[in-house]
Amino acid sequence: MPGLTIASKYVNMTDINRLQSHHTPAADLPAAAAEAGAITLDEREHLLACVELLFFAYRDFTSDPDAVLEQYGFGRAHHRVLHFVQRNPGMRVARLLDILKITKQSLSRVLKQLLDEGFIAQKTGPEDRRERLLYTTTKGARLAEKLAGLQLQRIAAALDGAGPDAAAGARRFLLGLIGERDRQAVEALVLHSRCAAQSGEANRS
Repeated sequence: MPGLTIASKYVNMTDINRLQSHHTPAADLPAAAAEAGAITLDEREHLLACVELLFFAYRDFTSDPDAVLEQYGFGRAHHRVLHFVQRNPGMRVARLLDILKITKQSLSRVLKQLLDEGFIAQKTGPEDRRERLLYTTTKGARLAEKLAGLQLQRIAAALDGAGPDAAAGARRFLLGLIGERDRQAVEALVLHSRCAAQSGEANRS
């Protein structure tokens, strides 16, 4: 691509391998994508440009928190655990596994480090003492907010540059990329996180 200079950045191969091992089944793909063989060359190139833009957007979207995480010896799995536990206090380990789509062994390794270093606290369930409920500590909440702040700045700047209706369009686009079987659950999770954050803010006021 003439005129485009691409800086060399670290690509997390674990993320790539995980995406390959947990790929969305073809039955979940939108009909338009399933019929990709029928599209014109121009349409195909337009879609491939979107694929490439998504790659570069994700690369830069993760680069800011990656630099902070590296200082703690953490990776993106640690970031995701901190993010979802911070947004959903009292989250069950089983629910976290379902969200992250990683193996129990991988989550156990990440959780152990976050627990041992005081970023996550674990409590037993009020009714079932075998249940493990997760909460961020003050230390963990600070790190989660710092990482989120870096990504919020990048998203806010991109939306400002894209026009007044960009936020709603971006949400619809991103939701459309999610497999149909998971879409409703993701919408519910995002709504729950938003309500929990608003409730927490109201309690602090």
